[in-house]
Amino acid sequence: MQDHNQDNTINNASFDHFQLAPALLQALNEHGFSHPTQAQLEVIPQALTRRDVLVSAPTGSGKTLAFLLPAIHHLLSQPNPPGIKLLILVPTRELARQIFDQCSQLCRFTGLFTCLTTGGEDFKQQQTALHHKADIVIATPGRLSALLEAGTVDLSALNTLVLDEADRMLDMGFAENVLAIVDYTNASRQSLLFSATLNSRVHKIAGTILNAPQKITVTPPLQLPQTITQQMVLADDDAHKLKLLVWLLNHHPYGKALIFTNTRSQTQHLKGPLIANKFKVAALHGELDQKQRIQILKALTDSTINVLIATDLAARGMDIKAADLVINFDVPRNAVDYTHRIGRTGRADMTGTAITLVKHNEWNLFSSIQRYLQLKLDAQTIAGLEGSYQGPKKLKASGKSAGGKAKKPTNQPAAKKPKLRHRDQKNIGKRRKPSATSETVEKT
Repeated sequence: MQDHNQDNTINNASFDHFQLAPALLQALNEHGFSHPTQAQLEVIPQALTRRDVLVSAPTGSGKTLAFLLPAIHHLLSQPNPPGIKLLILVPTRELARQIFDQCSQLCRFTGLFTCLTTGGEDFKQQQTALHHKADIVIATPGRLSALLEAGTVDLSALNTLVLDEADRMLDMGFAENVLAIVDYTNASRQSLLFSATLNSRVHKIAGTILNAPQKITVTPPLQLPQTITQQMVLADDDAHKLKLLVWLLNHHPYGKALIFTNTRSQTQHLKGPLIANKFKVAALHGELDQKQRIQILKALTDSTINVLIATDLAARGMDIKAADLVINFDVPRNAVDYTHRIGRTGRADMTGTAITLVKHNEWNLFSSIQRYLQLKLDAQTIAGLEGSYQGPKKLKASGKSAGGKAKKPTNQPAAKKPKLRHRDQKNIGKRRKPSATSETVEKT
């Protein structure tokens, strides 16, 4: 595996630089894509060589075009026999829909047919589409595995396999499904794997699927854009957090605001009070069906709503443009989730603000996240809404609280131990023998 980290020496490059098919350039111009991002500058030339590629790229880096353009260009430069020639596997329905929409835009002038295959949609209709006319398939692993087992999908003619957000797929338990799907493809395919982080599990599955890949690191893992202003606000409890949240939404300027929680129940708990405060709000979580999710994201795009409460499942795969404000109502469980949450703002060189509300029992967790990301945020309060919690009195070098463990009181006298005598212990467990008096009474 080779490492490739190309400098961006073509600051004013256009997509003409890649010598793509005219139909692709026409679609790019029509939808306003004029200059490639850093990810596209680094990935597209490598992918056009038809070599396998392993890419570490953050959310919002433009990686979708980085794999769609070279893969579609290859299809247009070759004869087009029937069959699925490009397969893109993604972890969530939302991300699949986002890529499907972008792929459909790019294929407008090509004659290629794109098929979306996810759970929550009609199984038989998907069987028909995949069997008869699909050139490009964007799918989630679970549904595609079921279709393959039903015997209605043929991947033997596959030219290109793309795994997007591979780390998320593994986190969601799709490793076996992905490997089973790969077994249905031909060994001569090109494989492109994209991941926000390249942990040991990603490297392991890459070693199975990719063949001598070119490794490309677009930016260091978990690097945060400089366009995001990050803040930490202290809170006593969830009730206090709700008051802070309402204040922030009333006083902080934004076009669209995203509020992240750790649980589905918390999204529902917040939705009612925010509606009562006259906010245009919806909640997005994993238990909504596909139709409901599409309706919510459309409402956000159309500005029917401008506040979205979401769980981490929705942190990836949401196509939300110009999110000015991100509020972490719950501290995320790790630095990766924190990065993906706040990465929904400050995109494409636009500025944004990310605010994390922190209770006393979340201080150490958020300190660990800051230390990992090499951040140092000052604890803030909001005038008029100050709580009793002002942060730890003492801090360790790591930034964590130096106290916390309750000490045993030292000013109380020690309890007296009972005096143990030998005569009280020597007959313990022995059956008492009847006295002579009682024997005499029994005999008489």
